[in-house]
Amino acid sequence: MNNKKPSWVTYFALAAVGLAGTGISSTALAQDPYTVGIEASFPPWAYVESGEFKGIAIDAMSAIAEDQGFEIEFQDMPFPSLIPALAAQKIDILATGLTVTEERAEAIDFSIPWWETNDVVLVPEDSDANVFTAVCCGASVGVQGGSSQQAWMEENVINNSDVDVSLSKYDSYVTAVDDMAIGRISSVIVDDTSAQEYINSGRPVKMAGKIYIRAPLALAVTKDDPQEVLGKLNQGIMNIYDSGEWQEIVSSYIPGVVAPAIPGHMPDFVDTYDKPVSGLPELGNE
Repeated sequence: MNNKKPSWVTYFALAAVGLAGTGISSTALAQDPYTVGIEASFPPWAYVESGEFKGIAIDAMSAIAEDQGFEIEFQDMPFPSLIPALAAQKIDILATGLTVTEERAEAIDFSIPWWETNDVVLVPEDSDANVFTAVCCGASVGVQGGSSQQAWMEENVINNSDVDVSLSKYDSYVTAVDDMAIGRISSVIVDDTSAQEYINSGRPVKMAGKIYIRAPLALAVTKDDPQEVLGKLNQGIMNIYDSGEWQEIVSSYIPGVVAPAIPGHMPDFVDTYDKPVSGLPELGNE
């Protein structure tokens, strides 16, 4: 999928030429695109290939925008900057492998869940560590700064004074995995979808084991949805799922994986399920 956007000069020139006989107003064509914040170093969700953005989140957001009739532009940021940028309305939508957490739900609003994941512990392929020894016993563990994996490590391991472990925080998981490959850290905690991508791409890593958390992933918008885009996202997600396009996107990046049913499980702390948001199925929380 070609995700390059024409320059604003080309865009408005094309809009002016195309107005005649279309019945589409110049106001509609000239509407500013929504800015979608991504982390383009997080395969298979978003990454750069041959100068273009690729990934599940990229293709899905493009499909949702087409389905709902709005324009988007992608803005690449380090992961720790994404949620603050969304909260400050510097971007309109956040699209990545974003885990739904209670802390985040206080600062931003989530769409319908479109994925569910468990975390795994990655170790070098020649390591003898298991899921327990890889996060204790003198281990040096890498996580992405600001991630749910960092929060899990701090809550369950780091705060336990009896556990001998160090925690290194990275801007991207790609860098963390690279550091593990050269021995700077001994393990990395990441979601299972991304972990499988690293293995499939030939990285010298393996899974030591899973941390079962059943975490939903979703898109996100600024708290209280000032751009009034949440309903469009929800309806677009449902439409690409029902049409089969979502499964096609998933299969193109992680072959053989069946996408979870949409909408997925949503924790009770996400209050958007209790509000009359357009496009939100009346399924309630679990």
